[in-house]
Amino acid sequence: MTESIQQKHSVGDPRCRLSVIIVSWNVQDDLHRCLDSLMTGNRGEGIEVWVVDNASSDGTVQMLEKRYPQVRLICNSENRGFAAANNQGLEAADAEYYLLLNPDTIVPEGGLQALLQFADAHPEAGAIGPQLRNPDGSLQYSARRFPTITAAIFRNTILGRLFPGAASPSRYLMTEWDHGDARQVDWVSGACMMVRGEALEQIGYLDEAFFWGSEDVDFCFRLHKAGWEVWYTPEPRVVHAIGRSTSQVVIPTIIRTHRSMRRLYAKHLARNCFSRAVVSLGISLRCGLLICSYLTMAGITRVRGLLSGAQRPDATG
Repeated sequence: MTESIQQKHSVGDPRCRLSVIIVSWNVQDDLHRCLDSLMTGNRGEGIEVWVVDNASSDGTVQMLEKRYPQVRLICNSENRGFAAANNQGLEAADAEYYLLLNPDTIVPEGGLQALLQFADAHPEAGAIGPQLRNPDGSLQYSARRFPTITAAIFRNTILGRLFPGAASPSRYLMTEWDHGDARQVDWVSGACMMVRGEALEQIGYLDEAFFWGSEDVDFCFRLHKAGWEVWYTPEPRVVHAIGRSTSQVVIPTIIRTHRSMRRLYAKHLARNCFSRAVVSLGISLRCGLLICSYLTMAGITRVRGLLSGAQRPDATG
């Protein structure tokens, strides 16, 4: 677990205004678009960009070296996971603010400056998340309440459909709110999260035990416990194409995500050994149901493809 941090500067030392940290793994095209959005519409003095590459095999490093020599690059020999790779960037950089940014995002012109202005105006904010939009323009519910035990087990599974009253997603996702105004929230998505350097020095880095998923929720839990606020702002509107890298390894991602969920609940929500065991069992059941659902849908898609091919007339006949 990596949560400790040493103070990296002394009073009077120059610091970068903002360090943008992007973790990549086999998402060359997405990363190219993301960096273009930063370089063309978000340049500014005191803003630097770091990319931590988790052993991509799609030519990402070569693309970065050729197209973006100004980007500061850290190359890993293996996939170290999202939290650990972000921590490498956080350790290497030294800034007043840090922006954890997914490679499948596009930041609008002036977006970084808007976040910096909001952060300066809210010195009590340890973390800030902007509005996230899907590529089709629809809203992503990226500012949420902390999850509950029932939400962890029932959401997005057949259990939620069988027992719709057990865990309504509206409370967790804050769907009663149009996300059109700035407000304090429990947590914001790590797909685009600005972190105040002072807060980071107080609570430490991301917990590397979260290989994939829930590290942002854990980080916001820790911010709240340390007395910091977490804020959502409707501007800028950042486009986020969810799950481009994880779509390459669906089942391992499902397993890792649920391992992270178990750790999150054990760390922050479980009241005793019995509740921890019950939640762990429920999350494992949810994991199994999602894997079965994915395999079933993948099988149906494959059969449909085979049938479609068999029914296609022979063009040479």
